[in-house]
Amino acid sequence: MSNKDESVVSRRRVMQSTGAAFAAAALPATAQGNEQMAEQDLIDPTGRYPKPPFKRQSQPWPGLASQMDPPPDHGETSYKGSGRLTGRKALITGGDSGMGRAAAIAFAREGADVAINYFPTEEPDARQVIALIKQAGRVGLAIPGDLRDEAFCKKLVEQAASGLGGLDIVVSNAARQQAHDSILDISSEDFDATIKTNIYAPFWIIKAALPHLKPGACIIGTASEQAYDPSPDLYDYAQTKAATMNYVKSLAKQLGPKGIRVNAVAPGPIWTPLQVSGGASLEKLEKFGGQTPLGRPGQPAELASIYVQLAAADASYANGQVYGAAGGSGQP
Repeated sequence: MSNKDESVVSRRRVMQSTGAAFAAAALPATAQGNEQMAEQDLIDPTGRYPKPPFKRQSQPWPGLASQMDPPPDHGETSYKGSGRLTGRKALITGGDSGMGRAAAIAFAREGADVAINYFPTEEPDARQVIALIKQAGRVGLAIPGDLRDEAFCKKLVEQAASGLGGLDIVVSNAARQQAHDSILDISSEDFDATIKTNIYAPFWIIKAALPHLKPGACIIGTASEQAYDPSPDLYDYAQTKAATMNYVKSLAKQLGPKGIRVNAVAPGPIWTPLQVSGGASLEKLEKFGGQTPLGRPGQPAELASIYVQLAAADASYANGQVYGAAGGSGQP
């Protein structure tokens, strides 16, 4: 072999060696990384959580998750964070139970500091949530109070912003739901309480929060399948969820140019204290969620990742959207 041929072969070997090195360097992000990740088994969603019939049970409004049978899953043991919200500051109303609790746990494990609001009688549930936030190494603020009071809503935002050192995520989740067979059974006091909790409170809170929100911040509402397919016994509640969907879409257009995104989550039948504290009849509660294609109600933990996604920076083009989670029966 000539010196020229030997030089060509040598260069070829160098290129092959270099190519192999580049391929090896790429492996940790692709194949090699996949090999290091624990394999996850497929989970059949139809059998993942309890199905009806459920035990007939009732609690005084607003109810406690800790006294429900079976207890709801908010992701206490299952949600694993990955730093998607590191350094963020979140205020969540209704953060003691239901979707608010699931969001609070998930946000903390994703690296956010979290303030939760709740009705004073929900203190036992709220203490559990604050403990979980602190276990995640984040700041957890408990701010009890009645959202039907405009002065308190303003105070809530100021306490959250002061205690967290800022505010860039507002989750307006708290809601009042009371079932009545007839409109004739709804008093003006009942109607007023539902409207103030579900519509006035977000209005007051968002107004108070806006001066604290900078470009990149977000607002997340909790709508419902009731906005699209209202039940006959939830006349007042369903109206408020349709209004929630519309204020989200309106605010998204108003605040989008300022760099503030506004979206909503629209759950279907979810196992929360709303149901056992007057939100459903005992007959309806017994069969709760059984009408969905999955044959069961959802658990708050199954919506946690949606709230995280809407809050995360990589969802920067999601604005004015309503994300559903209804087991196959809801819209959108």
